[in-house]
Amino acid sequence: MRKSNLKAGIVYSVGGLIFLMITLLIDSRLSSLLFGMAFMAACSGISMVCRYLYWNAEGNRERYAEKLAQEEIEIHDELKVKLRDKSGRYAYVLGLGVISVSIVVFGILGQLEIIGDSRMIVLFLGGYMVFQVFAWNVIYKHLLRKY
Repeated sequence: MRKSNLKAGIVYSVGGLIFLMITLLIDSRLSSLLFGMAFMAACSGISMVCRYLYWNAEGNRERYAEKLAQEEIEIHDELKVKLRDKSGRYAYVLGLGVISVSIVVFGILGQLEIIGDSRMIVLFLGGYMVFQVFAWNVIYKHLLRKY
């Protein structure tokens, strides 16, 4: 692995610690959000550093070179590139339909004053993001089996 991966991991970890210190020093309504950002950055940074140390260990360098070669083949395989593009398009079109229906639903719920705060919308958007990734993966695997 490159040194830039190690440097990025250290920067993420330090950023997570900074967000954590800000969260502990400042008591505001955004404390939970800042704590979440601190946890996310610190975990990502620690993970990056651990991966760097693991793959740069003496016994793992050859396996890492093989893994990189295999990933290079997978990335440039023309069939898989076309299938990734096609599944991305299908997931995008599916997402447009979901967003269109949700605009109408949230408009109606807002007019009926059922939704008063933004918590439900935030939860919906988080679930929508997971849905998009899941839909892309399912469509890609289906197309890969088909061809």
